[in-house]
Amino acid sequence: MLKDDIIEKVAKEAKLTKKAAKEAVESTFKSVQSAINKGEKVVLSGFGTFVLRGRKARKEPNPKTGSPLPAMKTIGFIASKAWKKIVR
Repeated sequence: MLKDDIIEKVAKEAKLTKKAAKEAVESTFKSVQSAINKGEKVVLSGFGTFVLRGRKARKEPNPKTGSPLPAMKTIGFIASKAWKKIVR
């Protein structure tokens, strides 16, 4: 499913214009990005939680450059219990 597909579904289910649905979806994504960038945890009840995680530096070489892999931040997602039950 692509972002455009999500926008179409939101427009249809919420009975909004595509323009209004697009603004709502993009605003939601920007809010999640902003919170994650600040190091905040984003909890969407019944769906899951987005968290910012840190990775330690590693001595293994980067296959492209041969240099060691630096420490970095990454985004983690933890699915809710209800969503895990649906998927199983």
